[in-house]
Amino acid sequence: MHIKNLRHHSLQLDEFTTHPGEAWCLYGRNRSGIDLFLDLLSGNLRDFSSDILDIPEQPGLVSFQMQQEIFEEELRRDDTDILGRIDCGTRVNEFIPDCNAHLPLFRTFGMERCLDVGYRQLSSGQCRKLILLRELIRGATTLVIQNPYEGLDQRSCIELDQALSHLPAQGIELILTVNASGDIPAWCTHLAVIDAGRLSLAGPRPQILSQLLDEQKKTGPDYQATPEIYLNGAVPTPAEELIVLWNGSAAYGDIRLFTGLNLTIRTGDHTLITGPNGCGKSTLLDIITGDNPKCYTNELRIFGRKRGSGESIWDIKRHMGIVSPVLHREHRVPGSALHIILSGLYDSIGLYRKVHETETRIGMHWLTWLGLQDKADVPFKKLPFAEQRMVLIARALIKRPKLLIFDEATHGLDDTHRHTLLELLEKIAEQKLSTILFVSHRKDEQRPFFHQIIPLEDFAP
Repeated sequence: MHIKNLRHHSLQLDEFTTHPGEAWCLYGRNRSGIDLFLDLLSGNLRDFSSDILDIPEQPGLVSFQMQQEIFEEELRRDDTDILGRIDCGTRVNEFIPDCNAHLPLFRTFGMERCLDVGYRQLSSGQCRKLILLRELIRGATTLVIQNPYEGLDQRSCIELDQALSHLPAQGIELILTVNASGDIPAWCTHLAVIDAGRLSLAGPRPQILSQLLDEQKKTGPDYQATPEIYLNGAVPTPAEELIVLWNGSAAYGDIRLFTGLNLTIRTGDHTLITGPNGCGKSTLLDIITGDNPKCYTNELRIFGRKRGSGESIWDIKRHMGIVSPVLHREHRVPGSALHIILSGLYDSIGLYRKVHETETRIGMHWLTWLGLQDKADVPFKKLPFAEQRMVLIARALIKRPKLLIFDEATHGLDDTHRHTLLELLEKIAEQKLSTILFVSHRKDEQRPFFHQIIPLEDFAP
């Protein structure tokens, strides 16, 4: 790869060169320009000029945007209404034909038990591994992977890391992009840093990583101030029962996810759910939020009322602030960043009513906290993945709900924004403003304010 004097209004590369046998990782914070570099390699960057642009043709691309595009295509082909039963979508053994010929590779990625599972039934991490498998099997000689470890449990991260580390020796060019410095893999030979739309550092990994870490120590954390709009005037939520699940279980077809789960959450019982990909963490949250029909077959009480006793889904969700991969995928409607945040006041996917000036000011406060005040009128779908996720976080927080349900909420966030969110959640817990139900694979997100930790793998059938 050779790029020289590339000029775009938000990205400038004087010179960037890779050679055979090298494995590159590019690091950049959110809004650094790293997503534009990914757009360049995928052929989606427009309105730029360059003296030299020698980049791989049709690279194997694994990105959040690609996951969303596949999901939306699956929804367009959903025949649930016609079939009279849930259409699970394209199964893994249909997504990649002749899977049996590639079983060793599926085992390497821990996907051999998913061959008969539909795409929409896979976890976010499993979807990423499936796309990577597809690109490897089709014979891609260059792989471009955005945040490869996001959404993967610890074992899957190790398995993926080992699998990727062997690919350069097989003649496959690897280019990774990461937003967290802790995700820079040890096996990469070279590292580049994109900052403020420019290539600020590039070279052998040990040398560049040392410079990067030294620079981060000098500048210190650049965290946003906690949004006073949330904390000011807020009063502690009254003590009450929020969730009670007796002998909970879930399955997809013949695949049992978990069984025998007893879960009680009262006000202040901040809870962390952990477990490997595919163990049912997101399914459990969907049961709690009413987005999975198993909420009626389980013995479940929400906010003191037994599910199925006449309450509406809106009676439940008005007390919840939710961020999840499913909710993110469902935001396919038109609407600006500001409108999506304000929709959290009404628990709708999109904004369909006129808002008051006071509500608009509150929404702008949240955008300012996120550092996205200049993106208020930008369509949500036009934002990079990480900025979309930040907007959805603000959407969940804006109404100060009794229960905050965050399922892998920090996907795509850099170290600064990840720390900012966790710092805010800690203050919310200290001041008893909301109770937090949090799903995460990352050890650096296991904070002391979690009163109970539920390893969901302990309830595997």
